[in-house]
Amino acid sequence: MIAAHLKCTWCVASHDFVEAYAYQSVVVQSFNKAFQSHKDDKWALPVMYAVTLDLRKFAHSADIQLTKKGKGKPGEKLEKAADTMLGCFRICAADSRASLEDSKKWGMLYLVNQLFKIYFKTNNLQLCKPLIRAIESSSIRDGFSISQRVTYRYYTGRKAMFDNDFKSAEEYLMFAFQRCHRSSRSNKRLVLIYLLPVKMMLGHMPKVSFLKKYDLLQFADIAKATSTGNLRLLNQAMEEHEAFFVKCGVYLILEKLKTITYRNLFKKVYLLMKVHQLPIDAFLTALKFMGVDDVDSDEVQCLLANQIYQGYIKGYISHQHQKLVISKQNPFPQLETFLSS
Repeated sequence: MIAAHLKCTWCVASHDFVEAYAYQSVVVQSFNKAFQSHKDDKWALPVMYAVTLDLRKFAHSADIQLTKKGKGKPGEKLEKAADTMLGCFRICAADSRASLEDSKKWGMLYLVNQLFKIYFKTNNLQLCKPLIRAIESSSIRDGFSISQRVTYRYYTGRKAMFDNDFKSAEEYLMFAFQRCHRSSRSNKRLVLIYLLPVKMMLGHMPKVSFLKKYDLLQFADIAKATSTGNLRLLNQAMEEHEAFFVKCGVYLILEKLKTITYRNLFKKVYLLMKVHQLPIDAFLTALKFMGVDDVDSDEVQCLLANQIYQGYIKGYISHQHQKLVISKQNPFPQLETFLSS
């Protein structure tokens, strides 16, 4: 282990991260053998934290070097590093001693967070599920340090968002945002990049002042367009900040905001006409006014039916009379305004 560590440091000094990763893998594998044989206490956990962190970082740098040389496939070293780190995780999870104070289980969440970083980087989110089950079923789930729990909730929130479980995503990401240290503005901003789309999907729109505070004005026109039913502005904002949204991985989530934007546009039609039997042609005219020219009456009815199914509109479509018949009491359920401190 020491020999591999010395060779690894030499390679790092020479900026040869492919070799550094190879030697660091030997370090971690050798550590695992010693770690597993010491069954009496958890004294080696800080060592485990250090060697696995270096393994992930060197694997990432190795992948970058190999990609520049046109060798290997993207994320290959990271995936192998994850397999090696899983060995550490299994040792921690298998500790069944009665005394939790000296249990190796306290190292589980740190390793899970390291593995999450790899799985999100390599787009292997399906591998997160068994790790989440292991943590959620752990008897010490609420005893881990707050910093580790914040990181864990950040990643589980993102995972829930990609699974379209927006309620759970909101809960997890709010936990991460509220408990993230107030001086860590960059981390709070990172959480908000995913929390804001989730909040907007649930109908909670951010204030411009709030977005300005965290330098996230890219979401300002998105929120304005969604709340006012301005499809034209929404499309323009999505196009203008497409690179940012794609890089952050929220573009497809923001695309789903069109459903709420349609809802608010259709509500404006109702407020203008002030009747409870609205002709389908009125909605068609509103859509064309917003620049949506490639729709016909049948497609508008599909849009309205989808709005009714999701609960954004209370009513039904009368196909015989080509009208939307809406409830006389609260036909468009209220959407709340999101304001967080």
